[in-house]
Amino acid sequence: MKYLIVGLGNIGPEYTYTRHNIGFLIADKLVKNLEGSYSNSKLAYHAEVSYNGKKLHVIKPTTFMNLSGKSVNYWMHELQIPIENVLVLVDDLALPLGKLRLKLQGSSAGHNGLKSIEGLCGGQAYPRIRFGISDNFGRGGQADYVLSNFDRDEIPELPALIDRSVEIIKSFVTAGPAKTMTAFNQ
Repeated sequence: MKYLIVGLGNIGPEYTYTRHNIGFLIADKLVKNLEGSYSNSKLAYHAEVSYNGKKLHVIKPTTFMNLSGKSVNYWMHELQIPIENVLVLVDDLALPLGKLRLKLQGSSAGHNGLKSIEGLCGGQAYPRIRFGISDNFGRGGQADYVLSNFDRDEIPELPALIDRSVEIIKSFVTAGPAKTMTAFNQ
């Protein structure tokens, strides 16, 4: 069985450690843990790794966040992976920092990367790991907030949260979504 693991983010060094790029950071940690490496492929950086007999195709779209669906759609069809085996790693303003939640479907909640995936990949019925980044910004400051780096006091928490996200991915592909949600959703 194969899976498409999609880390959402923006390409470029100025975005590397921003809140909006947490999907890229989780994908990078997964690929590193499974001793893989990326190649620059069509519409994404792509790595193929294995875990417990499962083939994982990990992508980081090079289309920028707002056009992520273009990359996801291409790789789903290229690799013939059904939507239920696509797992999107995404930042979430509605959750406080430190809160991780696996969902099997749901709305974009205004997230442009998820809107793009919904529009180009057949709706809202795809799994995602929502990584809480909190909503510590003033009126009209959402774009600046998600494109800013994590605060100095938040940075020490990130490695453990990223590692936990990788464990959720591993559980999702081996134990399945229901057992993973029971074990990891807080």
